[in-house]
Amino acid sequence: PRQTEGPYYTPGTPRRSSFLEPGGKAERLVLTGRVVSPRCLPVAKALLDFWHCDENGEYDNAGFRYRGHLFADAAGRFRLETIFPALYPGRARHIHVKVQAPGRRLLTTPLYFPGDARDALWRPELTVAMAQQPRGKAAAFQFIVDA
Repeated sequence: PRQTEGPYYTPGTPRRSSFLEPGGKAERLVLTGRVVSPRCLPVAKALLDFWHCDENGEYDNAGFRYRGHLFADAAGRFRLETIFPALYPGRARHIHVKVQAPGRRLLTTPLYFPGDARDALWRPELTVAMAQQPRGKAAAFQFIVDA
């Protein structure tokens, strides 16, 4: 489902699949998944534009820290390395994303985490599957978009 992009979206993000920074102390998160059509066919070259707060619950509104975009591969797969974002007052922990199949309508929505605090926007169908890994957390999600 679509949800608001919130007040912190910044266009023109850099193309990258890792938001990790040298010397970062926050727990790592690897988010993987697929972008598929309503018929479960892979959506090659789908745009995924991600942004989220930092380890202190703050957004970088001057630059592109914890912001960037990537494209799904031929099988609709994507992989983003980042950090596990902090909670901040009044919101469930989340990562924002804009997903778009080539030439189609843009989907804007957040992804939520299991077991976290919930807020008025939280939706169970937007919750990632998650597991603890030796080097941090692993999360997975499948987007279904018009293709």
